[in-house]
Amino acid sequence: VQLQASGGGLVQAGGSLRLSCAASGRTFSSYHMGWFRQAPGKEREFVAAINWSGGNTYYLDSVKGRFTISRDNAKNTVYLQMNSLKPEDTAVYYCAAKSRGGPPQAGRLYDYWGQGTLVTVSS
Repeated sequence: VQLQASGGGLVQAGGSLRLSCAASGRTFSSYHMGWFRQAPGKEREFVAAINWSGGNTYYLDSVKGRFTISRDNAKNTVYLQMNSLKPEDTAVYYCAAKSRGGPPQAGRLYDYWGQGTLVTVSS
């Protein structure tokens, strides 16, 4: 599976962005998908995840109520709608895919990673 993330950019605090992650291959619907981010000088952290069917979603506490993860299996794409953005959301955002179970927050369980898209939130 190859993943291509897009949609990042510069936005003012309080603004919105929608990230997209397009996957190649015909087995996208069998993968659980996640979004992670890494801010400068910080470790990568889990942001959101969605199971293969879209029936279950998971979020980092600090983004609950502001971010929404969704997927369209017909389009082989997962989305991250980000509203009410804050400067502390500034980071490179990565999408990732995993076929195995286990905690969706565990980055080590993901098999495939996209190249990242930069989100910058100005104050």
